[in-house]
Amino acid sequence: MQAVILAGGEGQRVRPLTHSQPKVMIPVANRPILDYVIESVEKCGINEIIVVAGYRKEQVIRYLNDLDTGVSVVVQKKQLGVFDALRCAKDLIKGDFLLIPGDNYIDSESLSRLKAERNAMLTAEHPYPSNYGVVSVSGGMVKGISEKPALAESMTVSTGCFSLTPDIFNYPATCMIPDIITDMAKNGRPIRAVPANRWHDAIYAWDLLKMNRMALEMVKPSISGNVSKSASITGHVSIGSGTVISPYAVVAGDVVIGENSYIGPHTCIMPGTSIGSRVRVEPFTYVENAILMDDSSVGSHCRITDSVIAKGTKLGSNVAVEPSYSAVEVDGHFFKAFFGSVVGDNSTVAPFTVLKHCVIGNSSAVENGRIIEGFLPDGSIVR
Repeated sequence: MQAVILAGGEGQRVRPLTHSQPKVMIPVANRPILDYVIESVEKCGINEIIVVAGYRKEQVIRYLNDLDTGVSVVVQKKQLGVFDALRCAKDLIKGDFLLIPGDNYIDSESLSRLKAERNAMLTAEHPYPSNYGVVSVSGGMVKGISEKPALAESMTVSTGCFSLTPDIFNYPATCMIPDIITDMAKNGRPIRAVPANRWHDAIYAWDLLKMNRMALEMVKPSISGNVSKSASITGHVSIGSGTVISPYAVVAGDVVIGENSYIGPHTCIMPGTSIGSRVRVEPFTYVENAILMDDSSVGSHCRITDSVIAKGTKLGSNVAVEPSYSAVEVDGHFFKAFFGSVVGDNSTVAPFTVLKHCVIGNSSAVENGRIIEGFLPDGSIVR
């Protein structure tokens, strides 16, 4: 059996983090999301992998070229939907195959159960089903998919993972996958619903925090670098080579820290945190349930929780994050979301700033300490 992994989408709803990279290349637990997908596919015994690249395809291709695994790559020239992306791989597909989104976290056990079925889809229960295709299931069989309905009739959603046969290409190129599955079910082609074990999709940037925690649970403890004898390291912690853990720092797993980073004296790095490479966390700073990407820095006496800090971003001293449940408007829809802050690439935040349930765009600057709430577009300057 083969696997077709879709890695061509931009991930617009994950902005500002996808301005400079495709969604599949966003790091969680210091690895691209796509890396976990490929690992799960291989663990379930599939070695023939086709990846469909598109948005910022050079980054995906460069990453795949560095892997030991042989992966075939095809390019979707325009983002025209899932079925169009799948059709780009049509000439390489030899028989039955799995179709898998490259920007979801999915465990190998779930894929193994899906692989065992012919014509099946992986389903999951989700608290916000209207963000997905809502699946109607009866007796373990799919009856239809309603794509992102305003009022969902159930909490069962499609994960976007399917076990399919090549005759799916008999449908017109203009079709959508949910319509194809619904048509198959209505015309006597049984589609089995296979419940997922561990699956998560980051629809919005703050959803990456949950995906990050799931990935961190799988991190193997490994401590390299220069760790002070007076530092406290507990739980599942991975520390890369060249990283300095200063005296009286506390690192409590699940935590991963990349290479050549600096964790200052009396800092607390708490569970659910990923710190990339070449990151500086200055003394007396507290970080929990956060993603600090490569080349970012956090000043002294900060409290950073429930946040995603993108690469190259610099937070000044005494910056505090205030997470909360608040109404968020995205694409004209309102819903509740819990997070502290999302700060895009290469932004700067002045000392004594409070980040309160906010999203700050790429290359933005908060030049004076103040309370920042809501959404700031790319290139914003707050004086």
